[in-house]
Amino acid sequence: MPTGIVPEGILKFLLIDGQQRLTTIIILLTVIRNKAREDGLEQFAQEIDENLLFNKFKAGLDNYKLLPTQADRESFQAMVKNQESNEDSKVIECFQFFERKLKIDASIDLSKLCTAVTNRLSVVRIVLESNDDPYLVFESLNAKGLRLTQADLIRNYFLMRINVNEQEAIFNRLWRPMQEALDANQMTEFIRHYLMRNGTFVKQGDVYFVLKERIGQADAVTFLEEIFEFSKYYKKILSPESEPDEKLRNLLKRIQRLEVTTAYPFLLNCYHDYRQQRLTAEEFQKILLYLENYLIRRFICNYKSNELNKIFPALYNQAQLELPSNLTEGVRLILQQRGYPKDTEFHARLVEAKLYGAGDRRRITKLLLETLETSYGHKEQTIFDNLSIEHVMPQTPTEWWQENLGEDWQTTHELWLHTLGNLTLTGYNSELSNSDFPTKKELLSQSHLELNNYFENLNVWRQPEIERRSNDLAKAALKIWEYFGDAQSSADVVSADDDPVTGKTPRTLTFLGKTFLVSSWRDVLESTMDVIAELEPEGFETLSREYPRFISPSEMNLRSSRKLSNGFFIETNLSARSIHRFCTQAIESIGLSAADWVVETS
Repeated sequence: MPTGIVPEGILKFLLIDGQQRLTTIIILLTVIRNKAREDGLEQFAQEIDENLLFNKFKAGLDNYKLLPTQADRESFQAMVKNQESNEDSKVIECFQFFERKLKIDASIDLSKLCTAVTNRLSVVRIVLESNDDPYLVFESLNAKGLRLTQADLIRNYFLMRINVNEQEAIFNRLWRPMQEALDANQMTEFIRHYLMRNGTFVKQGDVYFVLKERIGQADAVTFLEEIFEFSKYYKKILSPESEPDEKLRNLLKRIQRLEVTTAYPFLLNCYHDYRQQRLTAEEFQKILLYLENYLIRRFICNYKSNELNKIFPALYNQAQLELPSNLTEGVRLILQQRGYPKDTEFHARLVEAKLYGAGDRRRITKLLLETLETSYGHKEQTIFDNLSIEHVMPQTPTEWWQENLGEDWQTTHELWLHTLGNLTLTGYNSELSNSDFPTKKELLSQSHLELNNYFENLNVWRQPEIERRSNDLAKAALKIWEYFGDAQSSADVVSADDDPVTGKTPRTLTFLGKTFLVSSWRDVLESTMDVIAELEPEGFETLSREYPRFISPSEMNLRSSRKLSNGFFIETNLSARSIHRFCTQAIESIGLSAADWVVETS
């Protein structure tokens, strides 16, 4: 609302709602301006200053386009003027956050980013009159019932396009069944995925506008009837229990557990072809097996998940163009060209990757272990619902484990704790807890799982045993999720001597777009940790807590150390394999992918 008539200076407005949004935008523009200056784009930086951050011909407080509350004002003014600030404020934290993001992704086009911020954001401005009560207006905007979802807007749009005498009948026949089968969020996501079937990516906030454009002058009822038909397929993808074909039902359940919703537009097309008898049940099953194989291998090898947003929407059309007469074979041919890991990489990551963790890692790791158990082919079906993941070497090592893991027990514990070889399934999780290995072995021997029969003839559980079991399970996984691409070269076939590190000298490290010349694995470790400390300080702190054997605030806690740029110390008395394994687990822990960290060796 206007602050009142002023005799001189600029007419000012008080923001009732939207302060954080506008402040955040100004902070981001300030970061873009600074980066532009660093890159020598002075004219671009000056345009941001004069058009967006300052009122060029005004002095004092009138010089600023935006002024936050008094608590943040000093640090905000210092920031936009590119001056040092000793203030500990959220403004500075926000500034540093955007600054780190721009450093991480050097490929961002500053001009395009600035255009997106200034010209592509939709801003609603409501200017009140002097006799309006701003608090009543604010309440009416924010606290009167639920917000309309995009599905609500779409429903209303359809009904407006239908003759008033037919609205109720069509609503009850077509819309109400969808509304009862899918909740509000699922309904919006379904329509979004339906619109993406032709290969076009639709943003979550654009569903209503894209649908309006797509319908155009077409018959609304015909369009709605098709959406209704596809909603039945979508319900089966979300809840496979309703699929009558047992094999399809089981495969869909496995796809559902992977929770890769970006594949749903593709699956909608496949389901439609199956229902229209253009695709047999066996062909649909084979497509689902390819899909699972592809997703499991990418997950284990830590490929970027956001790449799937580009791969899956276009997959159906690309597969048809590749081989019009055979969709199943077309899918195989396309997927093998879209970042599909080969056997050597899949095997290596299965042995060394940190599988157990929060969110999807734990869920997919349980699926992996269940599948390995099922692969033994017992006639009696195993019920996995009441089983949980067990760490043989426990997450909290007792004194017994510290004494029996070997001389360098801490390295073994930190590097091998969450790997495949140390994980199994059990219903005795609470009984096993942090027990010593003889006790765990006795309890696991009572299990009916083949995974746990492995421990029967073992007397110790140390790094060599964990690694050996990792290798055994990895070889079994290679047979389950067998490589479906064209013939692999001899270099891609797993052999017993495969080792990506031992006997090899690193020459360059490329990490988050930066390339470093290195001459040893210790150099690789130091450069990796320095970059993480600079660009992901919160992630670095997490690593220092999870890997105290490798990172410490004091060199007294380490045997042989190097000092990092942030004052922490890293352990350097490590084998090449331990360094390589630690670095790969570290980048996984902070949410980066294998493509972000590449070491070239000779």
